[in-house]
Amino acid sequence: MSIRSVLFIGLGLLMLYLMFTVGLPFLLALIIAIFLEPLNGLLMNRFKMNRLAASTISSSLFTLGFLGLIVLIGIKIVAELIAFLDRVPKYFADGNDFVDKLMVDGRSLYQSLPPDAVATIEDFLVSLTQYIQQLIGTLSKTLLAFATGLPNMFIFFIVFLVAVFMFSYSLNTLKASVLSLFVESSRPQVDQVLVNLRKSIFGFLRSQFILSALTYIISFAGLLILDIKYPMAIAFLIIIVDILPILGTGSVLVPWGSYLIITGDLFTGFGLIVLFLVITVFRRIIEPKILGDAVGIGALPALISLYVGFKLVGVIGVFLGPLVVIIYTAARQAGLFQKRIQL
Repeated sequence: MSIRSVLFIGLGLLMLYLMFTVGLPFLLALIIAIFLEPLNGLLMNRFKMNRLAASTISSSLFTLGFLGLIVLIGIKIVAELIAFLDRVPKYFADGNDFVDKLMVDGRSLYQSLPPDAVATIEDFLVSLTQYIQQLIGTLSKTLLAFATGLPNMFIFFIVFLVAVFMFSYSLNTLKASVLSLFVESSRPQVDQVLVNLRKSIFGFLRSQFILSALTYIISFAGLLILDIKYPMAIAFLIIIVDILPILGTGSVLVPWGSYLIITGDLFTGFGLIVLFLVITVFRRIIEPKILGDAVGIGALPALISLYVGFKLVGVIGVFLGPLVVIIYTAARQAGLFQKRIQL
Protein backbone atom coordinates (compact mmCIF):
# COMPACT_ATOMS: atom_id res chain seq x y z
CA MET A 1 0.00 0.00 0.00
CA SER A 2 1.40 3.36 -1.03
CA ILE A 3 2.01 6.27 1.35
CA ARG A 4 -0.72 8.20 -0.45
CA SER A 5 -3.24 5.46 0.26
CA VAL A 6 -2.23 5.32 3.94
CA LEU A 7 -2.61 9.10 4.24
CA PHE A 8 -5.97 8.95 2.49
CA ILE A 9 -7.24 6.24 4.86
CA GLY A 10 -5.89 8.10 7.89
CA LEU A 11 -7.59 11.31 6.77
CA GLY A 12 -10.82 9.41 6.24
CA LEU A 13 -10.72 7.91 9.74
CA LEU A 14 -10.01 11.37 11.20
CA MET A 15 -13.00 12.80 9.36
CA LEU A 16 -15.20 9.99 10.67
CA TYR A 17 -14.05 10.71 14.22
CA LEU A 18 -14.76 14.43 13.81
CA MET A 19 -18.20 13.68 12.37
CA PHE A 20 -19.07 11.64 15.45
CA THR A 21 -17.87 14.39 17.81
CA VAL A 22 -18.05 18.07 16.81
CA GLY A 23 -19.91 17.27 13.58
CA LEU A 24 -22.56 15.03 15.15
CA PRO A 25 -25.57 17.35 14.53
CA PHE A 26 -24.61 17.61 10.86
CA LEU A 27 -24.07 13.86 10.54
CA LEU A 28 -27.49 13.16 12.04
CA ALA A 29 -29.04 15.83 9.83
CA LEU A 30 -27.46 14.26 6.72
CA ILE A 31 -28.85 10.84 7.68
CA ILE A 32 -32.33 12.29 8.19
CA ALA A 33 -32.08 14.16 4.88
CA ILE A 34 -31.23 10.91 3.08
CA PHE A 35 -34.17 9.27 4.85
CA LEU A 36 -36.48 12.09 3.66
CA GLU A 37 -35.23 11.97 0.06
CA PRO A 38 -37.90 9.48 -1.17
CA LEU A 39 -40.59 11.83 0.17
CA ASN A 40 -38.93 14.74 -1.66
CA GLY A 41 -38.93 12.70 -4.87
CA LEU A 42 -42.61 11.85 -4.41
CA LEU A 43 -43.58 15.50 -3.88
CA MET A 44 -41.54 16.65 -6.87
CA ASN A 45 -42.80 13.94 -9.25
CA ARG A 46 -46.43 13.64 -8.15
CA PHE A 47 -47.24 17.26 -7.33
CA LYS A 48 -44.70 18.93 -9.68
CA MET A 49 -43.05 20.87 -6.86
CA ASN A 50 -39.59 22.31 -7.07
CA ARG A 51 -36.95 21.03 -4.69
CA LEU A 52 -37.20 24.02 -2.34
CA ALA A 53 -40.92 23.49 -1.73
CA ALA A 54 -40.56 19.71 -1.39
CA SER A 55 -37.67 20.06 1.05
CA THR A 56 -39.59 22.64 3.09
CA ILE A 57 -42.62 20.35 3.41
CA SER A 58 -40.65 17.19 4.24
CA SER A 59 -38.42 18.97 6.75
CA SER A 60 -41.43 20.63 8.39
CA LEU A 61 -43.23 17.28 8.69
CA PHE A 62 -40.14 15.74 10.28
CA THR A 63 -39.75 18.65 12.72
CA LEU A 64 -43.40 18.50 13.76
CA GLY A 65 -43.24 14.73 14.21
CA PHE A 66 -39.98 14.95 16.15
CA LEU A 67 -41.27 17.66 18.48
CA GLY A 68 -44.59 15.83 18.90
CA LEU A 69 -42.77 12.66 19.92
CA ILE A 70 -40.77 14.64 22.49
CA VAL A 71 -43.97 16.16 23.87
CA LEU A 72 -45.87 12.86 24.06
CA ILE A 73 -43.10 10.63 25.41
CA GLY A 74 -40.19 12.84 26.40
CA ILE A 75 -42.05 14.96 28.95
CA LYS A 76 -43.15 11.89 30.92
CA ILE A 77 -39.67 10.41 30.88
CA VAL A 78 -38.02 13.72 31.78
CA ALA A 79 -40.47 14.26 34.66
CA GLU A 80 -39.73 10.81 36.08
CA LEU A 81 -36.02 11.28 35.45
CA ILE A 82 -35.89 14.57 37.35
CA ALA A 83 -37.87 13.08 40.24
CA PHE A 84 -35.63 10.01 40.33
CA LEU A 85 -32.37 11.96 40.14
CA ASP A 86 -33.65 14.26 42.88
CA ARG A 87 -34.00 11.27 45.21
CA VAL A 88 -30.80 9.43 44.26
CA PRO A 89 -28.48 11.56 46.47
CA LYS A 90 -30.73 10.74 49.42
CA TYR A 91 -30.41 7.03 48.62
CA PHE A 92 -26.62 7.26 48.63
CA ALA A 93 -26.61 9.38 51.79
CA ASP A 94 -28.82 6.81 53.54
CA GLY A 95 -26.45 4.10 52.34
CA ASN A 96 -23.48 5.99 53.77
CA ASP A 97 -25.25 6.39 57.12
CA PHE A 98 -26.15 2.70 57.05
CA VAL A 99 -22.52 1.67 56.55
CA ASP A 100 -21.39 3.99 59.38
CA LYS A 101 -24.00 2.51 61.71
CA LEU A 102 -23.01 -0.98 60.61
CA MET A 103 -19.40 -0.25 61.50
CA VAL A 104 -20.36 1.02 64.96
CA ASP A 105 -22.80 -1.81 65.71
CA GLY A 106 -20.61 -4.52 64.26
CA ARG A 107 -17.39 -3.46 65.98
CA SER A 108 -18.46 -5.16 69.21
CA LEU A 109 -19.16 -8.36 67.30
CA TYR A 110 -15.80 -8.77 65.58
CA GLN A 111 -13.51 -7.29 68.23
CA SER A 112 -13.01 -10.82 69.62
CA LEU A 113 -11.64 -12.00 66.28
CA PRO A 114 -7.89 -12.15 65.54
CA PRO A 115 -6.28 -8.74 64.90
CA ASP A 116 -5.63 -9.52 61.23
CA ALA A 117 -9.31 -10.39 60.66
CA VAL A 118 -10.44 -7.23 62.47
CA ALA A 119 -8.13 -5.08 60.34
CA THR A 120 -9.39 -6.74 57.16
CA ILE A 121 -13.05 -6.17 58.08
CA GLU A 122 -12.46 -2.55 59.03
CA ASP A 123 -10.50 -1.88 55.83
CA PHE A 124 -13.36 -3.35 53.81
CA LEU A 125 -15.96 -1.20 55.57
CA VAL A 126 -13.82 1.93 55.16
CA SER A 127 -13.39 1.17 51.46
CA LEU A 128 -17.14 0.66 51.13
CA THR A 129 -17.80 4.02 52.79
CA GLN A 130 -15.30 5.75 50.51
CA TYR A 131 -16.90 4.11 47.48
CA ILE A 132 -20.34 5.40 48.46
CA GLN A 133 -18.93 8.88 49.04
CA GLN A 134 -17.29 8.79 45.61
CA LEU A 135 -20.59 7.77 44.05
CA ILE A 136 -22.31 10.70 45.75
CA GLY A 137 -19.65 13.08 44.43
CA THR A 138 -19.85 11.62 40.93
CA LEU A 139 -23.62 11.84 40.94
CA SER A 140 -23.53 15.47 42.05
CA LYS A 141 -21.08 16.32 39.25
CA THR A 142 -23.27 14.47 36.75
CA LEU A 143 -26.37 16.38 37.79
CA LEU A 144 -24.46 19.66 37.59
CA ALA A 145 -23.08 18.78 34.16
CA PHE A 146 -26.58 17.85 32.98
CA ALA A 147 -28.00 21.17 34.20
CA THR A 148 -25.20 23.23 32.68
CA GLY A 149 -25.41 21.25 29.43
CA LEU A 150 -29.08 22.08 28.76
CA PRO A 151 -28.27 25.28 26.81
CA ASN A 152 -25.80 23.32 24.66
CA MET A 153 -28.43 20.64 24.04
CA PHE A 154 -30.89 23.33 22.93
CA ILE A 155 -28.33 24.79 20.51
CA PHE A 156 -27.52 21.26 19.28
CA PHE A 157 -31.14 20.57 18.34
CA ILE A 158 -31.62 23.98 16.71
CA VAL A 159 -28.52 23.42 14.54
CA PHE A 160 -29.69 19.87 13.82
CA LEU A 161 -33.17 20.91 12.65
CA VAL A 162 -31.82 23.75 10.48
CA ALA A 163 -29.21 21.41 8.99
CA VAL A 164 -31.93 18.86 8.12
CA PHE A 165 -33.61 21.43 5.85
CA MET A 166 -30.33 22.58 4.31
CA PHE A 167 -29.13 19.04 3.57
CA SER A 168 -32.55 18.05 2.25
CA TYR A 169 -32.54 21.01 -0.14
CA SER A 170 -28.97 20.53 -1.39
CA LEU A 171 -28.61 16.74 -1.23
CA ASN A 172 -28.52 16.23 -5.01
CA THR A 173 -25.88 18.93 -5.54
CA LEU A 174 -23.90 17.60 -2.59
CA LYS A 175 -23.73 14.14 -4.17
CA ALA A 176 -22.67 15.64 -7.48
CA SER A 177 -19.92 17.59 -5.71
CA VAL A 178 -18.62 14.44 -4.09
CA LEU A 179 -18.61 12.54 -7.39
CA SER A 180 -16.81 15.43 -9.11
CA LEU A 181 -13.79 14.80 -6.89
CA PHE A 182 -13.15 11.52 -8.75
CA VAL A 183 -12.17 10.85 -12.33
CA GLU A 184 -14.94 9.94 -14.76
CA SER A 185 -14.03 6.24 -14.87
CA SER A 186 -14.21 5.90 -11.07
CA ARG A 187 -17.55 7.63 -10.56
CA PRO A 188 -19.77 4.55 -11.11
CA GLN A 189 -17.82 2.68 -8.43
CA VAL A 190 -18.01 5.61 -6.03
CA ASP A 191 -21.75 5.93 -6.68
CA GLN A 192 -22.16 2.22 -5.91
CA VAL A 193 -20.17 2.67 -2.70
CA LEU A 194 -22.54 5.48 -1.66
CA VAL A 195 -25.58 3.32 -2.42
CA ASN A 196 -24.21 0.36 -0.43
CA LEU A 197 -23.13 2.69 2.35
CA ARG A 198 -26.58 4.22 2.61
CA LYS A 199 -28.20 0.79 2.91
CA SER A 200 -25.67 -0.38 5.50
CA ILE A 201 -25.84 2.79 7.63
CA PHE A 202 -29.62 2.71 7.74
CA GLY A 203 -29.43 -0.96 8.60
CA PHE A 204 -26.98 -0.16 11.40
CA LEU A 205 -29.22 2.58 12.81
CA ARG A 206 -32.25 0.33 12.54
CA SER A 207 -30.44 -2.44 14.41
CA GLN A 208 -29.41 -0.05 17.20
CA PHE A 209 -32.99 1.18 17.50
CA ILE A 210 -34.30 -2.40 17.66
CA LEU A 211 -31.75 -3.36 20.34
CA SER A 212 -32.49 -0.27 22.41
CA ALA A 213 -36.24 -0.79 22.09
CA LEU A 214 -36.00 -4.44 23.16
CA THR A 215 -33.70 -3.54 26.06
CA TYR A 216 -36.12 -0.81 27.15
CA ILE A 217 -39.06 -3.24 27.06
CA ILE A 218 -37.18 -5.83 29.15
CA SER A 219 -36.00 -3.20 31.63
CA PHE A 220 -39.41 -1.57 31.92
CA ALA A 221 -41.15 -4.93 32.43
CA GLY A 222 -38.60 -6.00 35.05
CA LEU A 223 -38.93 -2.75 36.98
CA LEU A 224 -42.72 -3.04 36.91
CA ILE A 225 -42.53 -6.60 38.26
CA LEU A 226 -40.24 -5.38 41.05
CA ASP A 227 -42.71 -2.51 41.76
CA ILE A 228 -40.00 0.17 41.49
CA LYS A 229 -40.97 3.82 41.16
CA TYR A 230 -40.15 5.81 38.03
CA PRO A 231 -39.80 2.73 35.76
CA MET A 232 -39.90 4.74 32.51
CA ALA A 233 -37.05 7.04 33.57
CA ILE A 234 -34.91 4.25 35.02
CA ALA A 235 -35.41 2.07 31.94
CA PHE A 236 -34.37 5.06 29.82
CA LEU A 237 -31.17 5.42 31.87
CA ILE A 238 -30.50 1.71 31.46
CA ILE A 239 -30.62 1.79 27.65
CA ILE A 240 -28.27 4.80 27.63
CA VAL A 241 -25.76 3.03 29.87
CA ASP A 242 -26.23 -0.22 27.93
CA ILE A 243 -24.67 1.40 24.85
CA LEU A 244 -21.36 0.61 26.54
CA PRO A 245 -20.24 -2.92 25.55
CA ILE A 246 -19.47 -5.62 28.12
CA LEU A 247 -21.59 -5.28 31.27
CA GLY A 248 -22.60 -1.68 30.71
CA THR A 249 -25.78 -1.88 32.78
CA GLY A 250 -23.79 -3.17 35.74
CA SER A 251 -22.78 0.36 36.68
CA VAL A 252 -26.46 1.09 37.45
CA LEU A 253 -28.15 -2.13 38.52
CA VAL A 254 -25.38 -3.93 40.44
CA PRO A 255 -24.56 -1.17 43.00
CA TRP A 256 -28.25 -0.41 43.40
CA GLY A 257 -29.16 -4.08 43.90
CA SER A 258 -26.23 -4.63 46.28
CA TYR A 259 -27.29 -1.66 48.39
CA LEU A 260 -30.86 -2.97 48.65
CA ILE A 261 -29.61 -6.44 49.64
CA ILE A 262 -27.39 -4.96 52.36
CA THR A 263 -30.23 -2.83 53.71
CA GLY A 264 -32.58 -5.83 53.88
CA ASP A 265 -34.71 -5.51 50.74
CA LEU A 266 -33.71 -8.91 49.42
CA PHE A 267 -36.50 -9.32 46.86
CA THR A 268 -35.86 -6.04 45.03
CA GLY A 269 -32.08 -6.31 45.39
CA PHE A 270 -31.81 -9.81 43.94
CA GLY A 271 -34.44 -8.87 41.36
CA LEU A 272 -32.24 -6.03 40.08
CA ILE A 273 -29.24 -8.37 39.91
CA VAL A 274 -31.29 -10.89 37.91
CA LEU A 275 -32.54 -8.11 35.64
CA PHE A 276 -28.94 -7.06 35.02
CA LEU A 277 -27.98 -10.62 34.09
CA VAL A 278 -30.98 -11.00 31.77
CA ILE A 279 -30.22 -7.73 29.94
CA THR A 280 -26.51 -8.53 29.66
CA VAL A 281 -27.03 -12.05 28.32
CA PHE A 282 -29.72 -10.82 25.94
CA ARG A 283 -27.50 -8.06 24.55
CA ARG A 284 -24.45 -10.26 24.18
CA ILE A 285 -26.39 -12.98 22.34
CA ILE A 286 -28.64 -10.96 20.06
CA GLU A 287 -26.56 -7.83 19.35
CA PRO A 288 -23.95 -9.34 16.97
CA LYS A 289 -26.65 -11.25 15.09
CA ILE A 290 -28.99 -8.27 14.60
CA LEU A 291 -26.12 -5.93 13.77
CA GLY A 292 -24.56 -8.38 11.33
CA ASP A 293 -27.84 -9.05 9.51
CA ALA A 294 -28.74 -5.36 9.34
CA VAL A 295 -25.48 -4.07 7.88
CA GLY A 296 -24.43 -7.13 5.91
CA ILE A 297 -21.39 -8.11 7.98
CA GLY A 298 -20.87 -11.25 10.01
CA ALA A 299 -21.66 -11.51 13.71
CA LEU A 300 -17.99 -11.96 14.65
CA PRO A 301 -16.71 -8.88 12.72
CA ALA A 302 -19.59 -6.90 14.22
CA LEU A 303 -18.64 -7.95 17.76
CA ILE A 304 -14.93 -7.30 17.15
CA SER A 305 -15.63 -3.85 15.67
CA LEU A 306 -17.81 -2.92 18.65
CA TYR A 307 -15.19 -3.93 21.22
CA VAL A 308 -12.13 -2.59 19.40
CA GLY A 309 -13.87 0.70 18.64
CA PHE A 310 -14.83 1.09 22.30
CA LYS A 311 -11.31 0.33 23.51
CA LEU A 312 -9.69 2.76 21.07
CA VAL A 313 -11.92 5.85 21.29
CA GLY A 314 -14.46 5.12 24.02
CA VAL A 315 -18.24 5.29 23.61
CA ILE A 316 -17.93 6.94 20.19
CA GLY A 317 -16.04 3.87 19.01
CA VAL A 318 -19.12 1.72 19.61
CA PHE A 319 -20.59 3.43 16.55
CA LEU A 320 -17.36 4.32 14.77
CA GLY A 321 -15.95 0.76 14.78
CA PRO A 322 -18.87 -0.88 12.93
CA LEU A 323 -19.04 2.11 10.57
CA VAL A 324 -15.44 1.54 9.46
CA VAL A 325 -16.29 -2.11 8.74
CA ILE A 326 -19.43 -0.99 6.88
CA ILE A 327 -17.47 1.42 4.68
CA TYR A 328 -14.82 -1.20 3.91
CA THR A 329 -17.50 -3.79 3.05
CA ALA A 330 -19.36 -1.30 0.81
CA ALA A 331 -16.11 -0.45 -0.99
CA ARG A 332 -15.31 -4.12 -1.63
CA GLN A 333 -18.83 -4.76 -2.93
CA ALA A 334 -18.30 -1.91 -5.40
CA GLY A 335 -15.08 -3.47 -6.70
CA LEU A 336 -12.51 -1.60 -4.63
CA PHE A 337 -9.81 -3.22 -2.43
CA GLN A 338 -9.88 -6.40 -4.50
CA LYS A 339 -6.15 -7.04 -4.42
CA ARG A 340 -4.99 -10.44 -3.22
CA ILE A 341 -1.83 -11.30 -1.32
CA GLN A 342 0.74 -13.00 -3.54
CA LEU A 343 3.67 -14.90 -2.03
